[in-house]
Amino acid sequence: MDGFQPLLAAISGAFSGFSLGLIAGGGSLLAVPMLIYFVGMADAHVAIGTSALAVSLSALINLVPHARAGHVRWRTALLFAAAGVVGALGGSTLGKALGGGKLLFLFAVVMMVVALLMLRPRGNGGAVPECVRPACLARVGATAATVGGLAGFFGIGGGFLVVPGLVYSTGMPMIEAVGTSLVAVGSFGLATAGSYAASGLVDWTIAAEFIGGGILGGWGGMLLARRLAGSRKALNLIYAATVFTVGVFVLVRNLGAFL
Repeated sequence: MDGFQPLLAAISGAFSGFSLGLIAGGGSLLAVPMLIYFVGMADAHVAIGTSALAVSLSALINLVPHARAGHVRWRTALLFAAAGVVGALGGSTLGKALGGGKLLFLFAVVMMVVALLMLRPRGNGGAVPECVRPACLARVGATAATVGGLAGFFGIGGGFLVVPGLVYSTGMPMIEAVGTSLVAVGSFGLATAGSYAASGLVDWTIAAEFIGGGILGGWGGMLLARRLAGSRKALNLIYAATVFTVGVFVLVRNLGAFL
């Protein structure tokens, strides 16, 4: 397995990057399970720390085409990232103190809940003004701090939480939530990875291999996302199906942690 580990890490990165570019939510969802079950990393905490670094850098790289396409609301993105990083640092401290199996089990439960919530119909159909009113800004900040805390606790970039968080707090269209979320995903991931790296829980070699594959996959996902931009239901369905499917797999594999 060790001889093929660089290739497996690159393939994992490509799948993760494709999902990240398409829905901004599958990057870390796929990264952690694939690093553990496909690449063969034995320590769940090292896999989480490594994926946080890889996904954060992949998110920032994949941000470029979304920004060029006008899918990023920068004021909202920077506010969400700033408030969320504070939560991510606190959450990562708590996450490292919990056993790897229990952490992955809870991670899976949250994934499945979010997937079901994303299937609920929403009233937003067209363009929504930039969030500038105090009530809206306060809602964005509170949502970001909560999402950042969960992202840090589970050691992920948190795109699968950031996207619905942005839609909930601002009402922006799905394609803009995807693009805007990449700023927060990159920021949360770097904060979480820094916390894990300080504890020696990052494999830098695998992270580099993962990022290499993620760049290629991310651009492919971005191209498909642009084609589906006019069909919000399609993006929501792809997003929810990805989150729920991976959640069920991780849940089943970690049932023993609470038995």
